[in-house]
Amino acid sequence: MRVVISADMEGTCGVVSWVQVTPPEGANGDPVNSVEYERTRARMTAEVNAAIAGAIAGGATEVIVNDSHDGMRNLLPDALDPRARLITGNDKPLSMAQGVDLAEVGCFFYTGYHAKAGSPAAPLAHTWTGWLNDVRFDGLSTGEFGINAAVAGHFGVPVTLVAGDDQAVAQTQTLLGDQVQGAVVKQGLSTFAALHLHPARARDLIQSAAEEAVRRASAARPYLLPKGCRVELEFDHQARADQAILIPGIERAGARTVAWTPTDGRELMRTFRAAVKAAAIRMSP
Repeated sequence: MRVVISADMEGTCGVVSWVQVTPPEGANGDPVNSVEYERTRARMTAEVNAAIAGAIAGGATEVIVNDSHDGMRNLLPDALDPRARLITGNDKPLSMAQGVDLAEVGCFFYTGYHAKAGSPAAPLAHTWTGWLNDVRFDGLSTGEFGINAAVAGHFGVPVTLVAGDDQAVAQTQTLLGDQVQGAVVKQGLSTFAALHLHPARARDLIQSAAEEAVRRASAARPYLLPKGCRVELEFDHQARADQAILIPGIERAGARTVAWTPTDGRELMRTFRAAVKAAAIRMSP
């Protein structure tokens, strides 16, 4: 059985600041940012390695890791477990869920995941950008965990592991059920503070949960968008909605909200990415 890992960064143990997860080019090459970011890259890679080890111990025959943070080239290839293959780089067709379309994928893992936008006491909580206030499926608020689960579900792949902060784990399990093994590596105190496990303990927890997630994968069910599901995106400003409704099929659902009805999880991702790109306009001089 092949396992795909979507590796984000904000939910990594020890992370509470944007400085820690911002690549150098995103911070004008500031050397302090570079030091913090490089430390986080190493911890992120170590947590992914723990998930790889657990997956293989649980019976996985292959592990594909999809770098899913920011520019999507954060993991350290030389430090990655050599038993895995790595997908890296931006503008992938399925974005954070790239790889679930491959043959014989038995389950999908989330590592380094964070809570959805608007979650209090959740470190660096957001959904995709800092200016997307909410994503809703038939009125149900969700985050990246829900979007990616719907993409994976289109290909018949269930999510069976989430590692990250306590709210990221709870929100994912609330949506997808107890088929998802959770590894809570930190408890949020605010948007910029958390109580962390030691990184070594976090890795042990992830490895154990990953092993169990593979062992139970055969009983897990893919998440499918409800038939006729109406997807809403709520932005922080009406000007973003002005741009998003230029995309065919998307309509205005409020002053700052747009909506459409995707045919399936794959089309959800395509239209979602197009809407977010269209809405990414400059808002100040």
